[in-house]
Amino acid sequence: MDALSTILEATGLRCVVYSKFPLAAPWGLDIIKDENSQFWRLVSGSCTIGAPDGRIIELVEGDLVFVPHGSAHWIADKPTSLRIPSPQFVKARREGIPIFNSGGDVTTLIAGHFEFDYQSLHPFLKDLPSIIHIKQYKTENQLLLKQVTQLMLKELNNEGPGSSVMLKCLSEIMFINIIRAYIEQVLPAGGFLSALNDPRISKALKLIQESPQNNWTLESLASEIGMSRSVFFNQFKKMVHETPLSYLTNWRIRRAQKLLTTENCNISEIAASVGYQSEAAFNRIFKSKTGQTPAVYRRSKFF
Repeated sequence: MDALSTILEATGLRCVVYSKFPLAAPWGLDIIKDENSQFWRLVSGSCTIGAPDGRIIELVEGDLVFVPHGSAHWIADKPTSLRIPSPQFVKARREGIPIFNSGGDVTTLIAGHFEFDYQSLHPFLKDLPSIIHIKQYKTENQLLLKQVTQLMLKELNNEGPGSSVMLKCLSEIMFINIIRAYIEQVLPAGGFLSALNDPRISKALKLIQESPQNNWTLESLASEIGMSRSVFFNQFKKMVHETPLSYLTNWRIRRAQKLLTTENCNISEIAASVGYQSEAAFNRIFKSKTGQTPAVYRRSKFF
C-alpha cells in the first residue's frame, strides 16, 4: 500500500455527500467553523467564496473548492448578497421551508464533507492549505476528478439501489483525486505534500507505515531508500516537519490507538505489533503521547 493510502486508512477517512441543491439569487451562506472538511462543487451558474485566508474566489462551472480544516468561510451568488448562518439554512431545508427561491438566476451546487479521526490527526492533514481550489481540468488526475464528480451528480439526479454506498465510495475517490489534482496544479515545493511526491521520502514513509514493528534506525531507513544518513535526515525533516524517528514513534502510537479500539488483543501483543518488545516501555511512551496509559485509553473508548 502506498504512503497516502496508509495515512488515510489510519486517520479514518469518512465522507458525507449532503445533496445537490439549487439556490436562486440573491443568496448567501456563512459557514461556521467545523471539525469536518467541507467541499463545494459548482454544477451550474456562478458563485463567490470568501476563503478562510481572506481571498475572494470567483467560481465558474465545474470548479471545486475544498476547505481542509473546517475553517469558517462564506459562499454566495455575489459578495454583497445577504448571508444567513449555515445551521439556519440546514434547519429550513429539513423542515421543508422554502429558502433562496426568489426567482433570480439559479446556482446549483454539490456539497459535502470529509471526516477524520482527530485523535490521530496526521501531519499530512495539518499541512494542507486553508483552501484548495481546483479550477482546471487538463491533467489525467484533474480529468479523473471531473469524471468522479459527474458520476456523483448522476447518482444525486437518479437515485437507485445502492446510491448511498455509491456516493460514499465516489466521495472517497474524490478526496484522493483532490489531493492528486492539487499537487499537479500547484507542485508544492515543501511540506508533507512534497514528501508524498518525492519518490525516496515517500518510500521511507511507506516503510515506516507498513512495518512499524521493525527495529528501524536512521541508518537502516536511509540505506533502504538509497540516501546518505545526513541527507535523508535533513530532507525528511524539511518535508515532514518531524525527524524520521519522531515520525516513527508517532506513527506507532497512532497505530496502537487504532488497534486498542478495534482488536481484541492484549496490550503486550499490541505493543509488539508496533515495535515495542517491552510492555513497560510501550506504556510509558503511549502515556507521554496521549496522556493516558493504553489500558485507560482502551476503556475510555468503550465506556
